[in-house]
Amino acid sequence: MSEESVTVEELAERADRYLRDASLTPEEYEALKHSVAELAPIFSADRAYFVLGSYGQPEIRRLQLVKDRLNRRPGAYAFLMVDVRSEWTNTYLKFRILADYADAIVGVAEHAHGGFLVEQGYFTALEEYFRKTHVLKREYEGLDAESVDTDADVDRPYSGMQTAIFEMLADAGRLCRWETEEDLIDCAEDLP
Repeated sequence: MSEESVTVEELAERADRYLRDASLTPEEYEALKHSVAELAPIFSADRAYFVLGSYGQPEIRRLQLVKDRLNRRPGAYAFLMVDVRSEWTNTYLKFRILADYADAIVGVAEHAHGGFLVEQGYFTALEEYFRKTHVLKREYEGLDAESVDTDADVDRPYSGMQTAIFEMLADAGRLCRWETEEDLIDCAEDLP
């Protein structure tokens, strides 16, 4: 998609649709105007990857690792939500617009604490997001709790809702399981 094909008016129209009965404040509209230029790499890349996950430590390092691997591909642009200007006061709207224009949504799941839990609900509720979602799910079976560098409960790292989403993605061939960072790199490199 060329950057000329996306206008402030188009983004504002999407924003109004997503906000339902509310409308953009003047400040939000100004932020949206500035965002068109900032979003240009998403619009101009051959393939844009929206990478989601937990921003805690050390999880953010693994998100950056996936982003880096994807950005090594010719014509690819991978980004985190935090990479896009923080002037957006409405993170729901920011997520929806970024997800709309990304070619692939890549979730890095490590546990049921924070991260992209709300967004996982959108993956299943909105078919256009589900079709382009891939999740890289950390597995804990056989790992001892002392070797895990997050606060994940190794016996029950994910909620029942997440487990159902993972099963749906596995059935669609868009779930990759990993234990080590080397496995995570392999998962990232296997993404379309």
